[in-house]
Amino acid sequence: MPTKPIGQEFLKGVWSENPIFRQLLGMCPTLAVTNAVVNGFAMGMATTFVLLFSSLVVSSIKNLIPKQVRIASYIVVIATFVTMADRFLQAFFPAISDNLGPYVPLIVVNCLILGRQEAFSSRNTVGRSLVDALGMSSGFVLGLLVLSSIREILGSGTFLGTQVMGDWFKPWTIMVLPPGAFITLGILLGLVILIEQKSKSRR
Repeated sequence: MPTKPIGQEFLKGVWSENPIFRQLLGMCPTLAVTNAVVNGFAMGMATTFVLLFSSLVVSSIKNLIPKQVRIASYIVVIATFVTMADRFLQAFFPAISDNLGPYVPLIVVNCLILGRQEAFSSRNTVGRSLVDALGMSSGFVLGLLVLSSIREILGSGTFLGTQVMGDWFKPWTIMVLPPGAFITLGILLGLVILIEQKSKSRR
């Protein structure tokens, strides 16, 4: 089976196969925790940790896992690293852990994580699996940062908790509520599609 160059393997997760804007994966945390940039970044880093190390383990032991129990085995591996990430946040960043609530444990059932194990890590070398995981993680973190930045600035007038809008600005309360997440994501998805169409027409 032909393989992509390493650079393309990484970049596909940032744009052409971006988990949020192209594949619409991990929508639960994407919509739930992006009311503030710090929450979005923390969720992105936790997901990156889990995806990287799960891909490392799965690609290393793929030949030892019977096909009949591969999905269950992947979930056990993923759950192990999710527990580590959750305990780390609780120990060192309790405020962020409280803000994220149940969404860190829910990384276990994130389609992005399990999907990459089944579609890529279980079929490729350790090196390529790590590059794929880095690319997908970068795309996921980028999506969370863009979404959370827009929502925090418009919803609270702040960025990373620092006031960036003047006294004239009246915060859009809806942006920090669930409807604001759907509205912002919908607009961003439309922009991504528009950019893709413009790019194709130029080619």
